[in-house]
Amino acid sequence: MKQLAINGTTLSVVDEGEGHPVLLVHGFPLSHSMWSAQIEVLSAKYRVIAPDLRGFGQNESAAGKLTMEQFADDLAAILDELQIEQPVTYCGLSMGGYIFWDFWRRHADRLNSVILCDTRAVADEEDKVRNRHKMAASVLNHGPEACARIMLPGLFAEQTDRSIVASLEAVILATPPESIAAALGGMAERADSAELQSKIDVPTLIIVGEHDKISTASEMRSMADEIPDCDFLEVPGAGHMVPMEKPELVNEAILAFLNRF
Repeated sequence: MKQLAINGTTLSVVDEGEGHPVLLVHGFPLSHSMWSAQIEVLSAKYRVIAPDLRGFGQNESAAGKLTMEQFADDLAAILDELQIEQPVTYCGLSMGGYIFWDFWRRHADRLNSVILCDTRAVADEEDKVRNRHKMAASVLNHGPEACARIMLPGLFAEQTDRSIVASLEAVILATPPESIAAALGGMAERADSAELQSKIDVPTLIIVGEHDKISTASEMRSMADEIPDCDFLEVPGAGHMVPMEKPELVNEAILAFLNRF
């Protein structure tokens, strides 16, 4: 991985392959490793950029608050540092999708197309905000185990291989509690982006797991209906972590989508 000086910190970034740039943005509280199956396949034909977001993965911990705007600006700065002037395909899952909306607001000129996986445009409702702050306090008091205990049951379909669940749990347990709490604060306060859906003027692909309990298939189908040029894929037998649960189907869908450009 490359180590890049970005906006006052150092970020670890996968940069593999050549061709049209594809930016893979991981979910919470994870790392670029959730995209391992996509990096391997896509980099054979495209230039794949897969950062560890500020505070996560191989990066140093980040206290305070990690906003979606900060993450979006970091991503744009990564593209600058890598001298990528060509508009990219942005592919984000869950929190990576939340970040997309601020990337669109602040850096729309950097976008060629977008892939949104298991995410949403609307802001948190009051009970969700309270739950995020409660989780942040619990993690700061008891460590990342508190986050894993709360989150893991809702991330995967029941039939998902336990080794996949274990690999994701290991990533969560290795994440600094300060970073988890900081990102929870940022997600709780993110802007509502529902009104942006109808304004997206680049080709879009939405992917969702059939059994996603966090961003449901019906919710994401409604999002797809709002976005003008949008394809929709519901992946059978998958939950929230569809790129890890059904990598072959996801890779096939992404490659078919990218073949348009």
